[in-house]
Amino acid sequence: MRAVSDTVLASAADLALVERLRAGDETAFMMLVEEHQGAMIRLALMYVSSRAVAEEVVQEAWLGILNGLERFEGRSSLRTWMYRIVGNIAKTRARRDGRTIPFSALEGDDTGSGVEPAWFQAAAERSPGHWRTFPVDWRGIPEERFAAHETFEQIGRAIDDLPPMQAEVLRLRDVLGWTSEEVRNALDLSETNQRVLLHRARTRVRRALHTYLVEEPE
Repeated sequence: MRAVSDTVLASAADLALVERLRAGDETAFMMLVEEHQGAMIRLALMYVSSRAVAEEVVQEAWLGILNGLERFEGRSSLRTWMYRIVGNIAKTRARRDGRTIPFSALEGDDTGSGVEPAWFQAAAERSPGHWRTFPVDWRGIPEERFAAHETFEQIGRAIDDLPPMQAEVLRLRDVLGWTSEEVRNALDLSETNQRVLLHRARTRVRRALHTYLVEEPE
């Protein structure tokens, strides 16, 4: 973990939204809840014992967000600021409930992941951690198979099977399009941890997709 320095400043859209929220715009608030509620619950679930508790955490976080709007100065993106509130409340609730989870359990490792170490360059090679050779060519696979509902289901299951922090980093980066800085700040991660978590998550998901597309019969 690290002392976070927010480097992604609030955008003009963020500041405009904050002004709407400060003015009591209920539509703006409901849109914000609809966009972020699910991801906030997933974040809380990394620390607390049940979905019911996670929902309580997120409800408390929304109250904290509304009460804190006057103090929002734009030194981070709005969503980074909101997710840090959720994370802090979830960690406090976990401590209060006597539930402590070591970061290593959230982070996961490569044991039993199905990842092939030989795919990547070793520490002594030119680019440690990068692909040693380009992955198996998927260009011969019919495009309609990539677009099939079953393929997207396979990807979803692979993400759900990831360790919690890997899954959340992957969702924020590759599904929601957050920047590296936003993810690091929202989840309180160092640059190295964020990069390793994303690499492991992408590799596991790619391995699962490789098995489905190449190794398993249609």
